[in-house]
Amino acid sequence: MSQSLPSSVLFCCDHNAVRSPMAEGMMKKFYGHDSYIQSAGVKNDLEIDGFSIAVCAEIGVPLERHRSRSFDEMEEWGDDLSGFDLVIALSPASQRRALELTRYYHLYVEYWPILDPTGLGETREAKLATYRQARDQIRDRILGRFGPPTQNADNTPT
Repeated sequence: MSQSLPSSVLFCCDHNAVRSPMAEGMMKKFYGHDSYIQSAGVKNDLEIDGFSIAVCAEIGVPLERHRSRSFDEMEEWGDDLSGFDLVIALSPASQRRALELTRYYHLYVEYWPILDPTGLGETREAKLATYRQARDQIRDRILGRFGPPTQNADNTPT
């Protein structure tokens, strides 16, 4: 069942390099500027993953300009976590970190158990298949939670 779109959503995962950038990119693609959308990681020790870029490009979601960041960097850069209506954690570690933050801020946290495709698959095609699986899990959860996209392929309202 779809629910109304919050005014701001933060997606988070372990490194802000695979799952949370995919989710951020898809939300922006599907809903445009209807919500303020960002993503963060528990750590910022990796750059955006090339396989994530590739599988999101297949569905028209550009990720090549994404710059990974952590929760701490978000706050340093002025993105106040208390300003988000919803935090969606895509990994157990990010869920724990988000719940820690609820001690200080009134945040609603949801946990979506999304496959971590890193390290899976022996060949390039096998790796791409696992990244597509994660991408599709995220897409299905987004559409199930927030309803049909309000933007079409060129990001104009429908």
